[in-house]
Amino acid sequence: MADPSIDDSQLGRLAVDSKLLTLKELHDCLAEQKNLAKEGKRISLSEAMLRCGFLTRSQLQRLGAEMEDSIARKAQQIPGFQILGKLGQGAMATVFKARQLSLDRIVAVKVLPKKLGENTEFVERFYREGRAAARLNHNNIVQAIDVGEASGYHYFVMEYIDGKTVYDDLAAGKIYKESEALDIIIQVAKALEHAAERGFVHRDVKPKNIMLTRYGVAKLADMGLARETGDLKAAMAEAGRAYGTPYYISPEQIRGEVNIDFRADIYSLGATFYHMVTGKLPFEGSTPAAVMHKHLKEPLIPPDHIVPSLSTGVGEVIERMMAKKPEDRYASMRDLLTDLEAIARGEPPLQARKKYDARLLEGLAESAEPVEEKPAVQQATEPKPLVVPVVWVIVFAALFGASLIVNIILAIL
Repeated sequence: MADPSIDDSQLGRLAVDSKLLTLKELHDCLAEQKNLAKEGKRISLSEAMLRCGFLTRSQLQRLGAEMEDSIARKAQQIPGFQILGKLGQGAMATVFKARQLSLDRIVAVKVLPKKLGENTEFVERFYREGRAAARLNHNNIVQAIDVGEASGYHYFVMEYIDGKTVYDDLAAGKIYKESEALDIIIQVAKALEHAAERGFVHRDVKPKNIMLTRYGVAKLADMGLARETGDLKAAMAEAGRAYGTPYYISPEQIRGEVNIDFRADIYSLGATFYHMVTGKLPFEGSTPAAVMHKHLKEPLIPPDHIVPSLSTGVGEVIERMMAKKPEDRYASMRDLLTDLEAIARGEPPLQARKKYDARLLEGLAESAEPVEEKPAVQQATEPKPLVVPVVWVIVFAALFGASLIVNIILAIL
C-alpha cells in the first residue's frame, strides 16, 4: 500500500509537473477518491492513482522520494541546524536527524508539512507540543530544545534518541518478558508522574511513543495531544471529540469528556503493558469505531489467561489500570508505581488487592440478607403458636351452631 502520509496536493502537482499524469487523469483520480469516500472507504491520492492504473508503485516511490528531498532542502534553511538525513515520516510530520551548530550536538527536527502548516489548528497543536515538552524536565521524557518557523515551514527541535520504539519490537513479533516490560513501564510511569505533578495529561501513551535508547532508558515522546488539566478553555473546545489512538484510548477520552486527568494515561499505559506482555492488543475490531466500542463495553480478557506464565500480580495491576471507570483505577501515579515496583521485587501488588478486597466486601454486604435474631432460650422453651386458618374457624363455628340447634329441638320433643 502506498504511504498515506504523502501530501495529496503536493503529490498531484508533482505528478503533473513531472508529466507522469495529465490534468484530466489527476481529476479522474480525485473523483475516484471522492466516490470511495462517499462509500466510507477513505484512500490517499497515491492509492487512487494505483487503482486507476495511471502510475506504478515504483513511480510513486520516486515521487515520494522527490517530495522528501524537497522538504529536506527546505529544512536545510532552518537557522542554526544542519540536516543530516531523514529519521522517519508520519501523517503529521517528517523527522530529520540534524546537527545543532551552536553546541555541536545531534538533535531531531520535526517539520510540519506545508499543507498542515496552513491549518491553524495543526500549527497551534504543533506549538503546544513544544511548549508542553519545554515545561517537563525528566530523564524519561524526550527533551524539547526549540520551536519556530523558517521558509514557511514550522519545526520543533528535540533530543535525538539513538535507538528504537516499543512499537518496533511489537511489529517484529516480540513478546516482552515480564521483567523487561516492568522495567520499561515503571520508567514511563515515572515520566507520567512528573507530567501529572505539573498539571499535564499526555492523552496518547502507546508503544510508538515510547522510545528506547541503546542503554535501556525509556523515553516518553510526542506531546502533541498533551493538555493542561486546568485549561478549561481547551477542554471545552474539545468536548465531545475523541482524541487519542483507538487501540490504547481510555473510555473517557472516547466519550470526549471535559475532565480528563492522569487516570486516562494510566489506562493507556495499562493497554500498552497488556500488548507488551501478551503480544496482543487488548481489544481489536474491523474499524476504529468497533475497537473503541469494546473499550467502552467489553470486558477485558485477563492477560494471564492469554499468557499463563505471567504472575498473578501483573494481571491484577493491568486489570486495575484498565478499569472502565476512572475511579476504579489507581488514585495516583505514585500508587501505581508502588505496585509496579513491588511486583518487580517479587512482592504482591497491595494497592490493587486492597481495592479488590474492598469491592469484594462491598459485594458481600450488598448480597447478604438480614436475619432476625431471637433469644436462644425462647426458641428452645416456647412452643410455636398454633395458627388456624380463618376458614376452619368459620366451619367449626357453623357445626357448633347446628349441633346446638339440634340439641334444643330434641330437648323440646
